[in-house]
Amino acid sequence: MPKLQGFEFWSRTLRGARHVVAPMVDQSELAWRLLSRRHGAQLCYTPMLHAQVFVRDANYRKENLYCDVCPEDRPLIVQFCANDPEVFVQAAFLAQDYCDAIDLNLGCPQMIAKRGHYGAFLQEEWDLLQRMIQLAHEKLSVPVTCKIRVFPEIDKTVRYAQMLEKAGCQLLTVHGRTKEQKGPLSGAASWEHIKAVRKAVAIPVFANGNIRSLQDVERCIQDTGVQGVMSAEGNLHNPALFEGRSPAVWELAEEYLDIVRLHPCPLSCVRAHLFKLWHHTLQVHQQLRDELAKVKTLEGIAAVSHALKLRCQEDMSRQEEGVQPAGDLPFFHWICQPYVRPGPREGSKENCGGCSKRALEEEEGSTEGLSKNKQKKQLRNPHKTFDPSLKPKYAKCDQCGNPKGNRCVFNLCRGCCKKRAFKETADCPGHGLLFKTKLEKSLAWKGTQPGRQEPPQVGSGAPGAFSEVIGSALA
Repeated sequence: MPKLQGFEFWSRTLRGARHVVAPMVDQSELAWRLLSRRHGAQLCYTPMLHAQVFVRDANYRKENLYCDVCPEDRPLIVQFCANDPEVFVQAAFLAQDYCDAIDLNLGCPQMIAKRGHYGAFLQEEWDLLQRMIQLAHEKLSVPVTCKIRVFPEIDKTVRYAQMLEKAGCQLLTVHGRTKEQKGPLSGAASWEHIKAVRKAVAIPVFANGNIRSLQDVERCIQDTGVQGVMSAEGNLHNPALFEGRSPAVWELAEEYLDIVRLHPCPLSCVRAHLFKLWHHTLQVHQQLRDELAKVKTLEGIAAVSHALKLRCQEDMSRQEEGVQPAGDLPFFHWICQPYVRPGPREGSKENCGGCSKRALEEEEGSTEGLSKNKQKKQLRNPHKTFDPSLKPKYAKCDQCGNPKGNRCVFNLCRGCCKKRAFKETADCPGHGLLFKTKLEKSLAWKGTQPGRQEPPQVGSGAPGAFSEVIGSALA
């Protein structure tokens, strides 16, 4: 059967999906996808998978895809991050029989993506992306799709999308934020960019960004002309978003836990979902926050969730008629809320001239600007500082750039030193590596044993001067 493309692929294979659950690391696992499908989601993505790890590690493939096969979990798109055409296609080959399409992540803006050279940090490397998409389009039996972020300029974003389409991309998801728009500096997504892309390409387009309710979904489709709308954070806070409902939190929490019992997943994923669902209630009943963070079993998490349900029901019974929800919430805390992205502290962006998230956190060195994780570290160690200028400076390894050993004879880190010392059959006392010494002792011991006249074969790795030592030892 020939591979379907473009709108035929969207209408037949993806069944004309309009409500889409985004790929989310450690969050869009099978149990969550099944919950979302029960409540209006028509298409789901796997969490982003690392192509290189997927190729080399059978356990990674098993844990993240092969064990998650479920007839109800279709249509399904598997997303990879990659920066090498061959590796991307090898990973896609291993996954294509378990999904309906392969997606290339070109939208991740996080620092880990920058260090790994993937996601949104490939968006300027058009030649590389063209080769990756072309090769996947030619070799795979399923279509290849892309998820991108926009450039500040609409015309460059349009040319970027057209390049991906020409290379063989069959469906494009456009997140209407730039790669710099993240964390406290996210801001609103630009539907104008998405609309311009939709008009310029002849393949289906999904929109991502500014989706808090079903009304936003319908308005986005109407304003931009896209074929579907993808939700990430909105879906995590209210999995019934695509149904247009805001149910009681415990209703969805209990349903999710029941699914997890049938389709187990890491406890860290379950805990993260419960923190998102119960977010506003945990601000009211903070003592249960610590309990949810500490429990070590699924049943323990379920017990905390049940305790939160009872607290909410007590709050409901005491609720006076006509009283409005606290703060700016549209509903009371026990109801699933629309997700509102938190902005930077008032005036912080203007005061620091559009500084980065890290600069915001380290402003004036005060604990108020530190993340919660850093504040916890400072509580444990009051003398700890997060000022970059006070961090110790380490000499770098000559090969990999990691900190080198101060007493290394090769001026390398331990990993690089071990490889070189083994290759050259040398010693490095600074790292406690004694390949040369141990070999000499071994040869000397074997020379004293009766019946051991023939010396062992010495590998080609023992060169030069050390071969003379071996020769003298054997003489």
